[in-house]
Amino acid sequence: MKDFKTILEECSINDIYFSNRGTSVLYKIPIYQRNYAWEQSEIHALIKDIHDSIDKNVYYIGTLVTYKRDDNTYEVIDGQQRLTTIYIILKALGIETMPNRLTYSARKVSAKTIENMPNFSDEYDQGVVNGYKYAKDAIDEIVGKKEPDIKAFKDFLLNKVHIIHYRVPKDVDLNHYFEVMNSRGEQLEKHEIVKAKLSEQLIGDNDAMEKFSRIWEACSDMSIYIQQKLPGMTDVFGETMESFEIESFEDFPNCTLGISSLGFKTISELLNSPIKKTETGIEDDINDRFQPIIDFPNFLLVVLKITRILKEEDFDPMSFTLDDKELIREFEKVNLTPDFVKEFAYNLLLAKYYLDSYIIHHANGDDKVNENPWKLQGYFKKGNKAAYLKDLYEDKAQQSEVVQLLSMFEVAFSPKQRKNYLFYSILHLFKDWDLDNYLIFLRKLADKYFYDVYLNASKLNDINQPKPNSFDETVLRGKELSVELEGEERYFEVIYPKGSYNIPLYVFNYTDYKLWKKYLDELRGSKAKKGSPSRIVFYDALGCSDFELDTFDNFYFSRTRKSLEHYYPQAKAGANMPVSATAINCFGNFAMIGSDANSSGSNWNPIDKKNRYLDAKSNPVSVASIKFRIMLQICQDNYDAGIKDEKLKRDFGLEWNSEDMVKHQKKILEIIMN
Repeated sequence: MKDFKTILEECSINDIYFSNRGTSVLYKIPIYQRNYAWEQSEIHALIKDIHDSIDKNVYYIGTLVTYKRDDNTYEVIDGQQRLTTIYIILKALGIETMPNRLTYSARKVSAKTIENMPNFSDEYDQGVVNGYKYAKDAIDEIVGKKEPDIKAFKDFLLNKVHIIHYRVPKDVDLNHYFEVMNSRGEQLEKHEIVKAKLSEQLIGDNDAMEKFSRIWEACSDMSIYIQQKLPGMTDVFGETMESFEIESFEDFPNCTLGISSLGFKTISELLNSPIKKTETGIEDDINDRFQPIIDFPNFLLVVLKITRILKEEDFDPMSFTLDDKELIREFEKVNLTPDFVKEFAYNLLLAKYYLDSYIIHHANGDDKVNENPWKLQGYFKKGNKAAYLKDLYEDKAQQSEVVQLLSMFEVAFSPKQRKNYLFYSILHLFKDWDLDNYLIFLRKLADKYFYDVYLNASKLNDINQPKPNSFDETVLRGKELSVELEGEERYFEVIYPKGSYNIPLYVFNYTDYKLWKKYLDELRGSKAKKGSPSRIVFYDALGCSDFELDTFDNFYFSRTRKSLEHYYPQAKAGANMPVSATAINCFGNFAMIGSDANSSGSNWNPIDKKNRYLDAKSNPVSVASIKFRIMLQICQDNYDAGIKDEKLKRDFGLEWNSEDMVKHQKKILEIIMN
């Protein structure tokens, strides 16, 4: 038996890149590996995760597999994207030299780009250059520019961020090693190891093993309704396949279709067998897949947290992370028993039913202007008739509002490990699935996030991002949900004063929801015509003239709204300009819009932006942000006023100025702070 200490080692980043043990180490990425390909979202998420973990003893970033070619050269077999990203981050932090180096085999341009970073030549690897820019931007946004903060982050990264380094032994045939890797199709995933560990608790109980295996396999496909994976199970889902009828694991019907290929295997057997994907029959009458908002490993963590809250008296939710990198570790904290596994499996099935029926999905395809891609529909099938999907609520206003609330959360918290709102929503449904109460809960949760997290300085870091555990500390009281407001006085402009540009996405999402909700409560369905008293009052509260109601009717939270727009542009503000640089950095001058729109017109005058964004031939930005549509209309109103009255005419480019920003901010705050 091999000595694992010689081939398997837990290493810090300092060990990897700075410990040379007498000679410099070279990590060489072979030609068969793909080019560096991490995008902005992946680099941002990694830096955010590391920064959020800065108070932990250690943060694991996965594995590195290498093969030692000579005394100081390691060929990187697996983990090169992660290894390269860490190297780029170190350079972005200003570390100029490292004893150990990273390079590419037979790729001169890539090797030269890595070697010269950040001084890039005329010939460069675009992926690496982009990665460096993304890392710099993410560090500035998340860590900040203060030297103590940068030093603390750098020290944690070097010493507390760990990677498992597996050195393939010299006597291992690499060709055989790659054959094994290819036969699996991919490395064994964490959730497969978890399944094996749970399955071991049921060995000897064939019925329980069969039930567990079938529930797990059915729930693991996140892009299709659970009823489609378990067709004909009216004992579970009722005669119309739209409800949930069983109350325990034991109530789940015994299977007659056999056991999955992984059902009876131990961990050791699993590790030494290829992974095979099982084919499942899906009903033909509904086979459209949707885009799930969460993947299976993270969903397992949501269910595990719920199970422990419901089952364990001494469980501390604050000690639990929804980060799938900690999936195995979180399950290792549990005292596994057959009863626990059965209860977890039942909760997994129920949670998947709630996820499919009570939580939004995104339709496959890109966001379109006049078609809301967010769906809140359940599965329905009666007798031999074809199955179809029906809205969760019969009342259209309730249906629309729940869709807006859930998509507001989802767009603000798209990273899979940051979906606390989803955990709270499903936990609420476990305790109360009444539809009216569900809507009330989501309204209160939205308000709770805004007032007691994003307007509470103690819950935010220096750049106004929630500190780790801020949401759980705010929403959970012990193991119970608490969405009533704390009742403390909250002052928006204390947290986000003039000159502040660190205003989180959620604040803008909540603003647009409140504006849409005002329309829902006051005008939707009333058929009030332009010029009617109710519409005059409504638009007066917004601070602009009537721009019709299509913006509100068509509004949804697009996944593209990721860019912070200065309506009065930064390029035209300054000490010698009509508008100061301080004045433009305020909530009244900001809106979230699509990144493409922002990049193409960011330096234009406000009136030019208005003309472009309201042009029927362009992609209407009104769908992306109600707040921004109001700002555009104010600019139009000022322009029109100048046409009608020469005394009111403004200099070109000042149809939107600092006074407009202040007035607009006051109007919006009057709406969202009520």
